[in-house]
Amino acid sequence: MKLNSYNNSHYGCIQSNTDATIEMTKGQYVSGYSVGILFLDECWYPTLPGNVANLSTYDFPVVLKVVPNCTQDRIHVGDPTLADDVVDAAKQLEAEGARVICGACGFFGNFQKVAADAVDIPVFMSSVIQLPWIKTGLKDGQQVGMLTADSNGMTSPLYRSCGIDNEDYVVVKNLGDLPEFSAIIESRGRFNNGLVRQEVIQAAKELVDENPNIGAILLECSDLPPYAAEIQQAVGLPVFDFITMIRWAHMATAQKPYMGFI
Repeated sequence: MKLNSYNNSHYGCIQSNTDATIEMTKGQYVSGYSVGILFLDECWYPTLPGNVANLSTYDFPVVLKVVPNCTQDRIHVGDPTLADDVVDAAKQLEAEGARVICGACGFFGNFQKVAADAVDIPVFMSSVIQLPWIKTGLKDGQQVGMLTADSNGMTSPLYRSCGIDNEDYVVVKNLGDLPEFSAIIESRGRFNNGLVRQEVIQAAKELVDENPNIGAILLECSDLPPYAAEIQQAVGLPVFDFITMIRWAHMATAQKPYMGFI
C-alpha cells in the first residue's frame, strides 16, 4: 500500500492494524508528521511554550532542523551567502518526509522564494507571508500592525521574497531595543519573562494607540507567540503569528477524513 497522490509525496491516513504492504520512501526514517521547521544556529535563550522551537507548542508532531551557521546577525540582513545552507536544509527535510517546510524566524522570509523554488513541497518560511491574507480580511484603508524583533530587517526585498509588492498598509514597531526583550536578540541566555511580557504588551498598546486605523496585529518574531493571547486581550484585535501559519500549513498537508452521524 503506497499512500501516494503525486510527486512522490505520501498522503493519507492509516491504522496500525491495516492489512496491507506499506511502502516508505528511502531516506524517510521518521513518519507521522507533516511540518518540518528550519531554525537558527547559535541562538541561546529560553524557548517558552508557544515559541516555534518549543515542541510542546503543538498538538501535532513537527520536526526541527538547524540551518548551520545561520546566526541572527546574518539572517536579519538576509546575508545572501546563507542561501545555500537554507536550501540544503530544506532539501534534507523534504528527503526525510516533510510535506511542508516552515521557518522559525521571520527573517527567513529573505529566503522564502529561493527555498520554495528549490523543493517540491510547499514552503512558508516567515510569518510575514500572512500579510496579504490579513489585509484581505480588513476594510479598505485599514492597516496591519506588526511587532518585530528588528525593524531594520523589514526590508522591501524581504517583503518581495514573501510575495508582497506593497507594504504601505503595514505599520511596524520595533522591539529589539527594549531592555529585556533585547536579551533574545543578544542571545544572553536568560530573560525575565514577566518583564518581556510587559514590554511586548505595552508596545502593542502603543502601536494601536498611535495608529487607530489598525485592524489586526501580526507578530513577526517566533519568540512572540507565547504572549499572543495577552496581546490580543490588551488591544482587542485579531493577532496572527507563526503558530497560526504553521497550524494552517499542517492542516493543509495532514487532512483527516471526517466521521460522524447523518
